[in-house]
Amino acid sequence: MASGNDDPRVYQALPLPAQALDNGGSEILRVGIVDDDLFVTALPAFKDPGKWGEVLAEVAERLAAIYAAEISGMSKKDVTVQIVEAFAGEMGAKPVKAPVKPSAKRTAKRSAAKRKKR
Repeated sequence: MASGNDDPRVYQALPLPAQALDNGGSEILRVGIVDDDLFVTALPAFKDPGKWGEVLAEVAERLAAIYAAEISGMSKKDVTVQIVEAFAGEMGAKPVKAPVKPSAKRTAKRSAAKRKKR
């Protein structure tokens, strides 16, 4: 537990980073779970709400690094892929299929066919 208190009736908040304590700053997002419900508080910190996409992307990268280093034994890249796929699925995005590169044989056949036409 983050605060050292094991009483389930006490909210277990994470400590502030030392750099924030030393330099100041503003908390713009807080996320917690209470009885399996997600609670979010946030400041409208940006004029352009699209900036939150950049923040969420950086949060995902940092979570992947933490998860890979301390929890799963997976690579940061693999964890990032899982996070991004889950995020996209929750947002209703359809899976993106990677473009299929033509095989070397097919490419060679196409080149030969083009030369014959000339």
